[in-house]
Amino acid sequence: MKKVAIYARYSSELQNARSIDDQFRICRERSEREGWTIYECYSDYALSGSTLIRPGLQQMLQDARDEKLDLILVESLDRLSRDQADIATVFKHMQFAGVEIITLCEGRVGVLDIALRGTMNQLFLVDTANRVRRGQGGRVKAGMAPAGCPYGYDVVKRFDDSGAAVHGERSINEHQAQIIRRIFKEYADGQTPFAIVLGLNQERIPGPTGGEWTRSTVAGSVPRGIGILNNELYNGQIVWNRHTYITNPDTGTRVVAAILNPRGSEARCQTSVS
Repeated sequence: MKKVAIYARYSSELQNARSIDDQFRICRERSEREGWTIYECYSDYALSGSTLIRPGLQQMLQDARDEKLDLILVESLDRLSRDQADIATVFKHMQFAGVEIITLCEGRVGVLDIALRGTMNQLFLVDTANRVRRGQGGRVKAGMAPAGCPYGYDVVKRFDDSGAAVHGERSINEHQAQIIRRIFKEYADGQTPFAIVLGLNQERIPGPTGGEWTRSTVAGSVPRGIGILNNELYNGQIVWNRHTYITNPDTGTRVVAAILNPRGSEARCQTSVS
């Protein structure tokens, strides 16, 4: 009797976590019809399919390598990965381990499925990235934040008249704003970034990430416009598309590319927050 692993994933905190339960349910129904034994159900919540750095997926792949599984069952191939290279890697390792991959949408997965569906899923990632960029650009032109929430601001959560979430609005966090004003005043009075950081840490004032302050957090980089002293947002100007971000294939985290975007490609607008 086949030992089956069921894998489920959803990609964003904005999506419904019940999606995991629904994926498990329909995969269990398929297993029951086939008479398969479910070894384990693995899942990853709010994690992108563009990386393999997912604890549930990694545990399942390890169990497969340890000969605990005969078959992996998922709703569709993109639940395993949307990255063309990653899904090919998973398929190759499962072939070596003698573990089949079956999806409810595509059926038994073979080389042709990996080639065709892998390409389609990769194109989906590219299209999604382009749509996100278009949306961010539109928010910047409207004087709103494109993404993230910098130190000194809070995310404003509200809905429009149709019930849709409004994105990009921020409000000033007055407590953090006082720290920012202090940093600029001390720098204007002649203190070095190192001395400013030392004073903040001596007073045990939490930094932007909740830990200690560092020199780079305050001084940053002039060309990159990072660091509190170089962030034009604190001068009332939103600057977007200054950098290109790339994903580290080993860690799955986004990092700033070594080369800045060409001069003039960034978008600038006065912030709507005063």
